[in-house]
Amino acid sequence: MYSIGQLSKRTNVKVPTIRYYEEMGLLDEAERTAGNQRRYGKDGLERLSFIRHARDLGFSIDAISALIELQQNPDRSCDAAQEIASAQLADVRAKMKRLRTLEKELARISKGCDGDGVAEDCYVLASLSDHGLCEHEH
Repeated sequence: MYSIGQLSKRTNVKVPTIRYYEEMGLLDEAERTAGNQRRYGKDGLERLSFIRHARDLGFSIDAISALIELQQNPDRSCDAAQEIASAQLADVRAKMKRLRTLEKELARISKGCDGDGVAEDCYVLASLSDHGLCEHEH
């Protein structure tokens, strides 16, 4: 059995986050000692590791909840899991595309100012003040 602190150290998930996951129903409520301290078993450790990995991959709480439900019903088709993972991949790709556009625009704006002038004539400040000076929609 693991205390909440031990579970936190083993999974690198902060204690308040563990409590939050319990409140959200992602993590089963822990057993309690006579002193009312939480105690987690191997299943709790594995579930929290699953949640942590899914969060690291950017899955939402709702998506993780759906994945956990699928995991708890091993006889069900994994189509939903594949759909959830595909949607997450599409979201990541869209964010990457947006970030590449932002990178290009920021590179262009930063090249417009050599840092030798005064703030009044600064291209960076002017660009931030006037979206019309941007070459790309972002």
